[in-house]
Amino acid sequence: MNHKFNGFGNWKDKILFTPGPITTSRSIKMAMMRDIGSRDSELRAIVADIRKRLLKIGGVSKNGYEAILLQGSGTFALEAVIASTVPPTGKVLFVVNGVYGRRMIEMAKTLKIEYCVSESQENALTNIEAVEKILQTDKKITNVAVVHCETTSGIMNPVKEIGEVVKKYDKIYFVDAVTTFGATPMNIKDFNIDYLVADSCKCFEGLPGFSIIIALRKELIKTKDYKRVYTYDLFSQWQEFEATGDFRFTPPTHILLAFQQALNELEEEGGVEERAIRYKANADLLIEGMHKFGFREYLFPGLRSSVIVSFLHHDHPNFSYDKFYLLLKERGQVIYRGSLSNYPGFRIATMGRIFPDDIKVLINAIEDVLIEMKVIDKNKLKNA
Repeated sequence: MNHKFNGFGNWKDKILFTPGPITTSRSIKMAMMRDIGSRDSELRAIVADIRKRLLKIGGVSKNGYEAILLQGSGTFALEAVIASTVPPTGKVLFVVNGVYGRRMIEMAKTLKIEYCVSESQENALTNIEAVEKILQTDKKITNVAVVHCETTSGIMNPVKEIGEVVKKYDKIYFVDAVTTFGATPMNIKDFNIDYLVADSCKCFEGLPGFSIIIALRKELIKTKDYKRVYTYDLFSQWQEFEATGDFRFTPPTHILLAFQQALNELEEEGGVEERAIRYKANADLLIEGMHKFGFREYLFPGLRSSVIVSFLHHDHPNFSYDKFYLLLKERGQVIYRGSLSNYPGFRIATMGRIFPDDIKVLINAIEDVLIEMKVIDKNKLKNA
């Protein structure tokens, strides 16, 4: 295995420049290396600690919100929210500009929930005026759902501004913050969010295995009889936490141990604000390096996030993404295939236990690979 140390003394395998799972610190991996009972008082204390700290990160420790943990990745939690919080005769407006927004539509179809869509291009921000127009005209809408960072492209949607419109029309507001919560400063109450979904990995730099829902308590209570599913009913899961401190069903014990350590490391770094600064430094350095090789980003600068950047394929005839990917992997650098509808591209994530020095190593590896593929000329590059 290719192990290395960075300046912070954290052990790594191949570096994952992917949108999840992500590269994690050795101490987070080591935290899970023990067994703990699923109904043990120690685990209950850990779960209570995690729930309390998540509310603090969201700025809603004393504002009537609840943190609910749910087995499964963020996608599982998205479906749980849709299945659990839409009234029996409700209708959802999905605000979409990428694959992950469209995935929520498929969930609603499967659950036989009525819905409508406000869709923008993958390289365009949500059209807030279009959202308001739909809310003005369609009185059946009860819930509005949007993806904060659409990881198809890395675009950052204006969830605070959308929230203001949603609350103007007194609708329930649901935000997929799977790729942002933990490294994007936000106050859930100020954003008018009723339900927010996140993940144990991604920006928290934990291990995959459970998802997070931050819910406004007064709205959650209303959903007691809404459930369309049994295992993933949010109200029942919350009630179990409140009554016993336990998960309803077998919890991901080892992942919870690792996540508590991940929260410790987030605090040690200086919190969400400092992590956001590191991720932005990573993204800025990455883009600067990729420009040097002739790559172009898919999004204009003001639209993209600092957690993932989408690049278009190089226009040189010798460029092949599959070969590019494999040669980088051989050098210990793992990137991610693109999923844009109309443009061939790939994605490089800058979240996880990644620092600017790691980005420099990636850039050097990309240079070596492009030279090997005869996409760039080493001599010309030096003279540029």
